[in-house]
Amino acid sequence: MDKVAEELESKKTSRFQSFIFVVLIPLLFTITVALIVMTILGYNVFELTKEYGQKIPFISSAISDDDSDSAKDIETKMIELEAEIKDREAKITKLETELESKDQEISRAELEKEQLEAEIEELTAMKEENKRAFKDIVKTYETISAKKAAPILSQMSETEALEILTNLKSDKLAEIMEKMEPEDAARYTELLTADIEESE
Repeated sequence: MDKVAEELESKKTSRFQSFIFVVLIPLLFTITVALIVMTILGYNVFELTKEYGQKIPFISSAISDDDSDSAKDIETKMIELEAEIKDREAKITKLETELESKDQEISRAELEKEQLEAEIEELTAMKEENKRAFKDIVKTYETISAKKAAPILSQMSETEALEILTNLKSDKLAEIMEKMEPEDAARYTELLTADIEESE
């Protein structure tokens, strides 16, 4: 009894082994060789499989549904990405425009600064020149005689005469006031006194 079972078992095993060796391995080998040959000849095996798969009723619906869904997803994703790219490009353009306008503002501000500095230098030079000229005038009034200086100062405007008189040395000022008409001397004395009180 055991021998019969063993023989049946060995026959089943040998049939299975012979099926693998005779049918399955050669079939797999043939398919592999066919795939390699078709690939070398320039055929896209997967595209062909897909094409023939669409002709089979149940498989075709599964393939086309998957393809259409994935194609729609890809298309939607592409549209979203393109919109995002355009949005980013718009932002970049806007930032570049803002940067250009800021650069122009900075350039204008620097130019204005340079112009103002040049004006300040010019005015400072003029002020220094005026100071030198005024000192020369004061020196002139200190060197000329009081008799000549008094009538000239009386003919000037009060502001100009007062400015010169305030910068003269006290002894020269006394000499000039002595040679002025009494009314002029009184008026300038009053103005000089008021000027001194203001400065204190």
